[in-house]
Amino acid sequence: MSLKASFISIAALCAPLVMSSPAAAQTAVSPAEARAVAKDAYIYAFSMLENYNTMYKQLADPAGREYVGGFGKFRHYSQLYTPENRDVVTPNNDTPYSWAWLDLRAEPWVVSVPAVANKRYYVQQWVDLYTYNFAYLGSRATGNEAGSYMVAGPHWKGKPPPGIKKVFRSETDIVMTLTRTALNGPDDIEAVKAVKAVQAGMRLEPLSSFRKTAAPPAAPAVTFPPYDAAKARSHDFIGYLNFLLQFTQPPNKSEIALMKRFSTIGIGPGKPFDASTVPPETLAAIDAGVKDAQTAMAEKVKVTLSSNGLFGTRADLKNDYMKRAIAAEMGLYGNSLVEAWYGGYVGDGSKPSTIHFAPGQLPPAKFFWSMTLYTLPDRFLYANELKRYSIGDRTPGLKRDADGGLTLHVGHTSPGPDKESNWLPAPDGPYSAVGRIYGPSKEAMNGTWKLPPLVPVAAK
Repeated sequence: MSLKASFISIAALCAPLVMSSPAAAQTAVSPAEARAVAKDAYIYAFSMLENYNTMYKQLADPAGREYVGGFGKFRHYSQLYTPENRDVVTPNNDTPYSWAWLDLRAEPWVVSVPAVANKRYYVQQWVDLYTYNFAYLGSRATGNEAGSYMVAGPHWKGKPPPGIKKVFRSETDIVMTLTRTALNGPDDIEAVKAVKAVQAGMRLEPLSSFRKTAAPPAAPAVTFPPYDAAKARSHDFIGYLNFLLQFTQPPNKSEIALMKRFSTIGIGPGKPFDASTVPPETLAAIDAGVKDAQTAMAEKVKVTLSSNGLFGTRADLKNDYMKRAIAAEMGLYGNSLVEAWYGGYVGDGSKPSTIHFAPGQLPPAKFFWSMTLYTLPDRFLYANELKRYSIGDRTPGLKRDADGGLTLHVGHTSPGPDKESNWLPAPDGPYSAVGRIYGPSKEAMNGTWKLPPLVPVAAK
């Protein structure tokens, strides 16, 4: 069954702004207030628009390499990501991804997972249109046993049928999963087969199909507005935000006043937005507000050295929209801290460096840990002759120090044949290295345990 959303068309996005009286909202607000509102609205919208970038590529562009096949379909990758994969920034290189999107307006969907060997880690992270992590299935959250779970939208009322272990409720009508299944190495053929078997056992089906009852009427058809990065970073962000807000109704009670304030510059669920109909002084103020937001975000990124605490539920983030925006800027779809700890470094590959873990101070992981390197400013994996994009406790041939500690070498040139087993290649320029701990200990989560510093290698 095809479940599709009723989105505003491209023509509607370009149509005059409809209001109760001509240009009522724009003329009722001063340029100073329009600028302030636009700044806050852009920060609010940023993560949602970054999410839409992925949504558009995966749902609305059948010719694109990222297309997943439509709503209710998994697209599984059985190999680790490489520099050629660009679905999302700062992808991990530990767990092949599985992507899927659900339209929950017509009815809930049932997610079924197979029994997974206890030694293999997997996680289904479910994300709403706000980019809140509203549900988790997998090794940590629900165990490795087989089971069926239900994902329901904000309008569903009813009781789950027998056979459903748990119901997860979303604030938004459209949700997605970024599912990860651990792979110990791309050259381990048996491990690849095991990952494929786990992925093949994951199923999605509408609730009516699970119940074997008649399906409800399908949701209306959808037209996705093409994603344009330049427009999303201009006053036209309002059109994209309005498009997305229609799937977030009713608004969260904590945001009713905020949405009323945003409406003064033409923001509202499903409203078309045409900049040519906005008074020039108001449009100039909105543009200034967008630039104010971008400047504030850039300053915040400079002082944000860890993404821990930037991802989670609405309750976790406490409606801190700057946190939500910075999380999307640093790496969309990060896990909540209880699932994975993140930390890292910014360096220059032309200046070789080391990361030294003292004895007994290796990353405290229940499942496993890694360090993955990305080029800057794009934050994608770095292509190198070794085809080594990450290093960690599962890296073949990794050598411990004589005292039981561990030293990693990061740089553009080889540290020498005797140290290459512990080398993480970097570009001849700026890079970001992100450490991940899957199943972090309390010490990692509360900050008692910390990453050691990135230490430059003294020139000979």
